[in-house]
Amino acid sequence: MTDPILKIENLAVGFDDVPILENVSFELGRGESLSVIGPNGAGKTVFLRSLLGTVPYNGIVTWAPDARLGYVPQKIDADRHLPVTFRNLLAAKANVLRGERRMENGEWREKINEIVETVGLTEKILNTPVGHLSGGEFQRALIGFALLGKPNVLLLDEPTASIDVAGEEQVYELLHRLQDEYRFTIIVVSHDLSFVYRYATKVLCINRSGLCFGNPEEALTPDVLEQLYGPHKYYHHFHHPK
Repeated sequence: MTDPILKIENLAVGFDDVPILENVSFELGRGESLSVIGPNGAGKTVFLRSLLGTVPYNGIVTWAPDARLGYVPQKIDADRHLPVTFRNLLAAKANVLRGERRMENGEWREKINEIVETVGLTEKILNTPVGHLSGGEFQRALIGFALLGKPNVLLLDEPTASIDVAGEEQVYELLHRLQDEYRFTIIVVSHDLSFVYRYATKVLCINRSGLCFGNPEEALTPDVLEQLYGPHKYYHHFHHPK
């Protein structure tokens, strides 16, 4: 692989001498879509946070010099009584970016309008207090929030965890469209193997350690899936060719 956007060598994370992740190594190319899968407690969220540098780790995580990260958390606990909207949050983030000179005066308004149109944030979503948005509306707004700042890498932690099936499909289609239009590199923690087969160019399987990495069609063998999730006779139901 030439000019990877991310290279990880022997990543290991532990807390209070309890190992959470061990022996994770791989390279990811620009514009690829990586799905990170594994059972509950496997260390997927910890892995994502190590990429963001928000947890201590051993090993080497190397981002390309031009990598700009946008992060979409699984959820944010929002007080339903707090009168803060995503319009407020976008304006606040834009002011911070302007202060860091990552955006010029006036450019933030143009960028917000572009994001609103791209992600499909209606006036209702923008002006509703965040604690009153549905799961799908909230996740769409979080993706828009992450896009402000011109990232070329999006990291998402189970973006459809609290969304119904129809909402899941909308989020998946949005991510796929964003990648096609802007050539983002996308790293998604997900439990949904159908999403992996349909949209991921690479899959990383972890269960405390790195069990597999590669093209989903080749890496997700029955043996690997059994190591991840235990014996399961319905694995073939998850297989949806692209």
